[in-house]
Amino acid sequence: MNEHGSQLVTRESRLLRGAETRAGVNDGGWRAMSSRLVPRHEGTRALALAAPLLVLLIVSFGIPIIALLSRAVYDPSISRALPRTAETLRQAATEDPPGDEVFAALEADLKEDQARGTVFEFAKSLNSRLSGARSQVLKTARLLASGTSPSRSELIDAIPFWGEKQTWSTIRGGVHGFTSFYLLSALDLRWGVNGSLDFVPAGEAVFLRVFARTFMVAALVTLATLALGFPLAYLISNLPLARANLVLVLVLLPFWTSILVRTAAWTVLLQKFGLLNDALIALGITSERLELMYSRLGLIIAMTHIQLPFTLLPIYSVMRSISPSQLRAAHSLGARPLTAFRRVYLPQALPGVMAGCLLTFILCLGYYITPALIGGASDQLISNFIANYVNVDLNWEMAAALSFMLLAFTLLLYAAFARFLGLDRFKLV
Repeated sequence: MNEHGSQLVTRESRLLRGAETRAGVNDGGWRAMSSRLVPRHEGTRALALAAPLLVLLIVSFGIPIIALLSRAVYDPSISRALPRTAETLRQAATEDPPGDEVFAALEADLKEDQARGTVFEFAKSLNSRLSGARSQVLKTARLLASGTSPSRSELIDAIPFWGEKQTWSTIRGGVHGFTSFYLLSALDLRWGVNGSLDFVPAGEAVFLRVFARTFMVAALVTLATLALGFPLAYLISNLPLARANLVLVLVLLPFWTSILVRTAAWTVLLQKFGLLNDALIALGITSERLELMYSRLGLIIAMTHIQLPFTLLPIYSVMRSISPSQLRAAHSLGARPLTAFRRVYLPQALPGVMAGCLLTFILCLGYYITPALIGGASDQLISNFIANYVNVDLNWEMAAALSFMLLAFTLLLYAAFARFLGLDRFKLV
């Protein structure tokens, strides 16, 4: 081959290597791009598959909760019932009692409410903010319905309620739709006539005590389930598989019956002449029959029985993953059994303990059926008050405020656990 031919062959080989190099670069680029696009497509596909469930949760769960909680801070009932009075109060000077133009607007509003049949709703709403207001508003409506048109001084003389500073302070607080009254009431607070934030009188302060009682009962039940559940979880985790499954079935057996049925069964067991008292006397633990029904002790016993699986299962799931060889290794290195358990076994089981205790504590905060059937009058939890405001008093605003505060306290508790103990240490399964 001559020199010219060899140069052509060399040039062709260079071109082929360049083409291969460019093809390799392009192929690598396409691979990198496809590797970025595939996870994005998978994420979009997963979101599309979960979209119906997310919509269902938002419509059936999120929106109703938001609508309920919003009533804790939004109550337009007074502004709707007294539109003229509200507008006149915004323009008039701040004085108690206000001037003649405000009383003239009040008279017109009450007459219109009486004609529409909504005066009872206004009286009820004002009474929820100011005790005793309902009867005074209805008395005023009857006076105006008789055809009389009293002046400011005549109305105050006939019904002194309208001359009191607290009355107009309450009305001014309700002429705007948004209010802090119910949230403050849930903490036994209220705005004073001079604009100061004060505690309600001792005879009316109930909610802080109820919240404290709710948290105390939840804490006692959590400790009781931990004291029973931790040794039982340890026992199950060290049993042969067949026996462990049998014990787990017995632990999970309460899940197969309704909580109402289980609570009703405890009402039979806790009676003064029930099986539990009979057993205590037969064992010689007590010589007299105890009053366990409608008591704090009976309530804690029943709640502990119901909540025990919720504390035990997270602890057992963690203990099952701890190898027994670790304790044997600690023993072989000279550690005593208690030292090996405290320094080797317990730190590994702690995430399950925290998860089980937190789950039980939060669930106990919302208990309603068990305190209603087993607890006494002084053992009702905050959920019982919420239900009473919804079903009996029909005061949705106060029920929403108590629900909001309970939710806030629960979130603060969860945030404290997450901050000081770490969410990465929690393990439910």
